[in-house]
Amino acid sequence: MAEPKGKRDFRDNVRIDIRERHELAFWAKRWGVTTDQIVAAARKVGHAVKDIAAELGKRR
Repeated sequence: MAEPKGKRDFRDNVRIDIRERHELAFWAKRWGVTTDQIVAAARKVGHAVKDIAAELGKRR
């Protein structure tokens, strides 16, 4: 049985789905940035976690 979306851990994912609030909240808390900053970075460099982290000056 699949886990509810809000209960999954996203650290192992290679992409961020910016349409999912719980994913944005997870990464925003982890990196100490706002969700708007993540969305802007994703629109600029793509949805790969490593690219977004580099754009924000954070470590994956």
